[in-house]
Amino acid sequence: MATVPALEKPPVTVVETPDARPRSGVRRHWHLYAAISPFYLLFLAFGLVPVGFSFYLSLHRWDGLGSMEWAGLSQYRYLLSDGDFWQSIGNTIVIWALATFPMIFLAMVTAVMLNSAVRFRKLYRFAYFLPNVTSVVAIAIVFGSVFSTNFGLVNALLQAVGLDQVAWLNTPWGIKVAIATLMTWQWTGYNAIIFLAGLQTVPGELYEAARIDGAGPVQTFFRVTLPMMRPVLLFVLVVSTVTGLQSFSEPQVLLQNTANESTFSGGPDHAGRTMVLYFFQQTFDNNDFGYGAAVAWGIFLVVVLFSIINWRLVQRRGEE
Repeated sequence: MATVPALEKPPVTVVETPDARPRSGVRRHWHLYAAISPFYLLFLAFGLVPVGFSFYLSLHRWDGLGSMEWAGLSQYRYLLSDGDFWQSIGNTIVIWALATFPMIFLAMVTAVMLNSAVRFRKLYRFAYFLPNVTSVVAIAIVFGSVFSTNFGLVNALLQAVGLDQVAWLNTPWGIKVAIATLMTWQWTGYNAIIFLAGLQTVPGELYEAARIDGAGPVQTFFRVTLPMMRPVLLFVLVVSTVTGLQSFSEPQVLLQNTANESTFSGGPDHAGRTMVLYFFQQTFDNNDFGYGAAVAWGIFLVVVLFSIINWRLVQRRGEE
């Protein structure tokens, strides 16, 4: 029997080319990095660079025109002993407290009412959100008329019930109450929409189980709704803290004609001069850009400190 010889496979020639080598991740996805690069370039130009320059500026004395003079940390040392700066911190905290806590309460109540509404729900949402998209300057002008001493609506109501007039924009506490009322009116609807979105994520089975167990509306709110809304409440509290501690337009427009000083003075006795108003006063009225930058960093630290405190308080209550 004849034997068939085995066929040999032809040799395979491997040709190495430069393109056969794997490329790195950046080179492979360069077009994706190019697509997102505008954001980072703009953030670098208008975010990180100004922040870094502000810290550099806070270490110098500069009036905006002449040459800079090295000051080191002396401006921060003066900031710690500046009574006007500490007064602005106290004014800001009082106004923030008078505005934030009533605003959160009213926003939660409004959200619960909107969540239970059946007809015209979208119309109600639009109406409550409208103050937030209205010009702050226009709102401040209207509230300046509302809190006017002689012809204001608030004093007219007080006289209607037999009470005396109050010089709202000429007394320290009246100024703070007026600014806080303006901020409460402006932000209640905005936060109510956020609370409403959180309420709509609460499972209906929890409410049904609470009704079966005999819980009333108040018990259901505190035992079911509020615990489930804690992340949303934390978000609203932190955002309200950041925005409230940086209030500027409200006191600046509301009090610009109540004192014979700068528009950044905050009214009589500087009772409405917030931290940001004090920053503008030092920077643009006194032309002290170096110290203004130091004030700006002081404001940043105060806002961060209060945000952390609020975060820890809400988190601790949640753990309990």
